[in-house]
Formats: sequence, structure tokens, C-alpha cells
Amino acid sequence: MERTIIFSLAVFLLLTLPCYSAVEQTLVQPISVTGATQTLTVQKETTNPQNVSPTVPQVISFQQCTKKYSKNVEDLFFLSLASINANKFEIRELQSKNGYILFSVANREYLASVSKVDNNSAIVKVIPADNNYYFPLGVLTNFYKYIDLNINTDIHNMEKVVE
Repeated sequence: MERTIIFSLAVFLLLTLPCYSAVEQTLVQPISVTGATQTLTVQKETTNPQNVSPTVPQVISFQQCTKKYSKNVEDLFFLSLASINANKFEIRELQSKNGYILFSVANREYLASVSKVDNNSAIVKVIPADNNYYFPLGVLTNFYKYIDLNINTDIHNMEKVVE
């Protein structure tokens, strides 16, 4: 008698619990206790990062925030400053001696810092000031795109001519 109850309970549980098939990506689900089932197709949800809009907030890795250039640190600092200006980001604080610029975009603050690697190369890091890496990728792409386009431009002092 106990075997019959345990067997009946096991059959009932097998019929009421859904079964997943990884090969066919189908879900077999019972309709009733009589053994009839219905098969549902399960769509595997995938997110392709290339299809995500640059204005939609997403998790950004630290490697995407850092870029190395073959340019001296002073020129790269001025290119970073020009990039912030060209993208119409608001500059909050600027310190050229330590090589950092604090700027804001859409009520979020970011810190751009330029560090020397050797005499002919430097690294630019653009990180969120609140250390929350969930932000739109467009901030980084616009910032670095301006530098990439103008990396070969000569940086020189412009003196005001007074007559």
C-alpha cells in the first residue's frame, strides 16, 4: 500500500512539474492529471551589446573607460579638455598640474584624468565620480571619438595680437 501511494505521488509530481529540454528549447507542461501535455516553445533571451543604444544606461567595464594614446601627457590633456568642450559637457573643476578634469553630463559627474606612461605616451581615464559604472556608453564614445579624430592635430599656444 505504501509503495502505491509513493509511486502515485511520484507520478503526480512528474506530471505537474515542467520539464526543460535544452536541445529543442521547448517546455513540456501538463494540462491535466490524465497525462495530456502541451508543448510551448521557449525563446532564449539574449542581449547583443552592439544593438544597445549609446544613450541607454548600461553596465560599463573599467577597460572601456581607459584608453592609451601615443601622445605626450600635456597634449593629451589639452585634447581631453577640447573634447569635453566640443561635446558641450559642463566643466566643474579643472587641475592641469595633476591632470584631471571634473565634468558633468545630464546631472552625473565624471572624472577625466590623464596620466603619463613614458615620454611619448599617456593614458586617459574617464570614470564616473560616484563610482557607479551604470551609465550611457555615449559619454565615453563621444569623448574618445573627438580625441581619435584630432590626435594628429598640432597643439600650439595662440597669442593674442594687440595692435
